[in-house]
Amino acid sequence: MIIAVFPGQGSQTPGFLSPWLELDGATDRLSSFSEAAGVDLAAAGTEWDADAIRDTQVAQPLIVGASLLSYAAFVEAAGTTPAGVAGHSVGELAALAAAGVLSPVDALTLAGVRGRAMADAAAQTPTGMSAILGGDEAAVLARLAELDLTPANHNGAGQIVAAGALPALAVLAEAPVPATRVIPLQVAGAFHTSYMAPAVDALREAAASVAVSDPQTTLWTNADGTVVDDGPRAVELLIGQVASPVRWDLCMASFAEAGVTGIIEFAPAGTLVGLAKRALRGVPSVAVKTPDDLDAAVALLKGSAA
Repeated sequence: MIIAVFPGQGSQTPGFLSPWLELDGATDRLSSFSEAAGVDLAAAGTEWDADAIRDTQVAQPLIVGASLLSYAAFVEAAGTTPAGVAGHSVGELAALAAAGVLSPVDALTLAGVRGRAMADAAAQTPTGMSAILGGDEAAVLARLAELDLTPANHNGAGQIVAAGALPALAVLAEAPVPATRVIPLQVAGAFHTSYMAPAVDALREAAASVAVSDPQTTLWTNADGTVVDDGPRAVELLIGQVASPVRWDLCMASFAEAGVTGIIEFAPAGTLVGLAKRALRGVPSVAVKTPDDLDAAVALLKGSAA
């Protein structure tokens, strides 16, 4: 069982979209995505610097657009689709599009709304996020509770992302849990926490105007790692995820339980494959960073089918 996974915010790098725009039809497809999202994705992905594409309202549609652009190229090359899909945080929008729950254009429309709404919510109160690597999970969670911080991302492979007030994050960095390393993240605010409640309402309002279908392939949710086979419920879980933790650890546990035999991560790829290599040892994976990686991804899919 080969699955496709789609990355979240922070995976983008300056110029990463350039090689994808050399493919036939890519410019037109990205133009439609840009119009839907309200962001010039071609310029953002080829010309803008790291600070410009770190902006939440740019980064989110840029990542979803790139994921769906690279996924479309893969499906065209392979002539078929993977057996399942999942996305990390904003990557769930790409996963829902790949599963047929949303059209690609509607996914980009919601990515634009989500990015703007989360940026607006983050601007209301100074907050942030920090990755915690290693250590005892129970001790880490207890320390976060003491500091009134939220474990916003359970990424698996010994990684938890804490989110909340900046002074509390500073205390965590100054006095980390034993055997851990704390890395402040360059994000606008405490995503996937109660601070994002206003963004939930904005996304729900926007989602009410898009067409929703039931998934055409296996779709795992960040909410608890389970398979969702109902389109409206998948969208509702995606909306609520804006203000609730991402359980990528449970997604990977479900991948293992389902007997996943290969993972293909789409552009801007690398982060989720890295987590899988540590949490799902021995499962082959391909990070589709440029069109040059498509052959390896197709080979993984075809090899499994054979």
